[in-house]
Amino acid sequence: MNNKVDIFTSSTCQYCHMAKEFFKENNVDFVEHNITTDPEARKELVAKGYRGVPVIVINGEYILGFDKNRISSLLGL
Repeated sequence: MNNKVDIFTSSTCQYCHMAKEFFKENNVDFVEHNITTDPEARKELVAKGYRGVPVIVINGEYILGFDKNRISSLLGL
């Protein structure tokens, strides 16, 4: 199954780095939206009511923070 994975990050967020490493280690393709460098990504995140990162979107389901168990479950890992 091809999962659609987006992650909203900031440049200084340690949990964002951990999540991206987790995806790379598990060969999960993802699209990163860095709110530090991309004002549109920041606006999109705020419009959805989020104030923190990482926000991970897997097949349309939003996860706030790096919840490895939930992410693994949604990805079927």
